[in-house]
This record gives sequence, structure tokens and C-alpha cells, in this order.
Amino acid sequence: MALNEQARAVLEKLAGAPALEELSVFEARQAQWGFLAFQGTPEPVARVAHLFVPGPTADLPARLYHPEGDGPFPAIVFLHGSGWVTCNLDIYDVALRALANATGHAVFAVNYQKAPEHPFPVPLDDSYAATAWLFEHAASVDVDPARIGVMGDSAGGNLAAAVALRARGALDLAFQVLVVPALDVDFTTGSYVEHETGYALSTGTMRWFWSHYLGSSEVTDLAAPLRASVEGLPPTFVAVAEHDPVRDDGERYAAKLDAAGVPVRLRRIDGTIHPFVLMDGALDSYRVLLGELRTWLGAR
Repeated sequence: MALNEQARAVLEKLAGAPALEELSVFEARQAQWGFLAFQGTPEPVARVAHLFVPGPTADLPARLYHPEGDGPFPAIVFLHGSGWVTCNLDIYDVALRALANATGHAVFAVNYQKAPEHPFPVPLDDSYAATAWLFEHAASVDVDPARIGVMGDSAGGNLAAAVALRARGALDLAFQVLVVPALDVDFTTGSYVEHETGYALSTGTMRWFWSHYLGSSEVTDLAAPLRASVEGLPPTFVAVAEHDPVRDDGERYAAKLDAAGVPVRLRRIDGTIHPFVLMDGALDSYRVLLGELRTWLGAR
């Protein structure tokens, strides 16, 4: 399917912007504030708590968004996208508010430490520690510890998948939601070749992100979850964008989960591009996902 009109309009506005890999890390982080121009108005939620939770090497900024209603609430630990390098909770605020309201879940968003200053496994260690913290402190923040799952988009989808892998036998996750996840260091897949340039996220940018995230580390199953054994993982929702270099990562992971007997729902959102979670004011794709996610989570 061709790009839809909304995605085409977004790409026209982005035309001529330098690729992130042409910038310094500082410049790339500054450039990501440009996502705000594509976002809608922040929705009100019942309350937002600004927290610091202990990680292995630093206290981690976090936010807990509560929807309207009576708790204890089911909860989503949300790990934001960024290529493990850029973005923050302010840039994701609009998306996180909409997620809490649409799903009726408390959303616990964690600002893990970023590469290249903090390469693998630091972002994963931070993400896992924050998830474990929520289980331990659920009662004090009006969350039901029997209904906590993980979710992330892009690099955050990678971290959510890795948290779920590490949590087996330790934390009883109720679900995982992986949105446009980057799950392997394989730039030869069909989606990487087909969408090498011109679709908001390029193959070159993904190479740049991975090089910063891995640093000098070997590629392990927790760095590239597509290489892991997936037996025993919780029910999983995988959403991919049709015009996205990492599309095949998500689709291959869903197939692997299904073959291992893990309940999985795969949703390819046609006509759209990778960063749709951060473009709610310009693309309908995130609202489409939220509607389907509400139904899927409700059935859990």
C-alpha cells in the first residue's frame, strides 16, 4: 500500500532536514524537539506524579499518569523511543496522556539513561530496575501488581522486549506491547532495504543508533531480542508501520512468538511511517493503535 496522504504531508514538511547521523549527539537531541510541531493538545488526566526511582547507577526521572476512575489500576511501564540516544518524557507527554486515557491504565514512564554516555546494558538495566520498582511499590501508587505490563516504541520497544525476557521467573508481567520495535542488528531485511531513505527514519540513522547503543559490547539476546528464546513470555501485542525500516523486526518477532506458543496479536498499520506515536496531531495512526490496544488490553 502506498503512503497515505497524512504521512506524505509529514514527509514533505521533513524534507531537507539533516539526517541525525550527520549531527553531533547534542544536535540530534535538540533536533528531536521538532516532534512537538506534529503533536496535538495534551489531554487532561486525573493526575500526574513526578518521581525519581532508584536505578543501578543513578536515580531515574519517571512520571506516573493516572486516568480517571477508581484504583488500584492496571499499569503500563512505558519505555520511550529514542534510538537509545535521544528524546525524553517531555517529548512523549502528549502520547502518554492519550495512552492512559484510552486504555484506562496507569502509565509509568521512565527516563532511562541514554547512549553513548551510557551504552548497553545501562538503558536495559535502568528499565528493568524501574519495572521491578513498580511491582514492589504498586500499592503505594494505586496500581494493581497483578496487572502490570511493559510497553515501548522503537528503541523503547527493544527495551520492553528485553525487560520481558529478563523478567521470566522474576516478575509476573501481564503483557507486553511492542510498537515499531527495533529488535535486531540486521540491516539486510526487506524493510531496511526498501525504506533505506525517505521515510522519516532511515537505515543510516538506525546504524548510527545501534552503534551508540552497543558501544563496544557484543550483540547478545538482550541487546537484540529477536535472537532470544521466547518461550514463556506474556501475551504480546506487536504493532508495526508499513513504511518503516524496522517493520520486519516486529513481524519476525511476532512470528517467533507465535511459533513458541505465546499468545500474540500482530497489527501492521498500513500507509504510515515509523514515528507515528509522536505525531498524533498530524497522523491518525496512533489513535488507530490506541483503539485496538484498548480492546486487546480489555480482553486480558
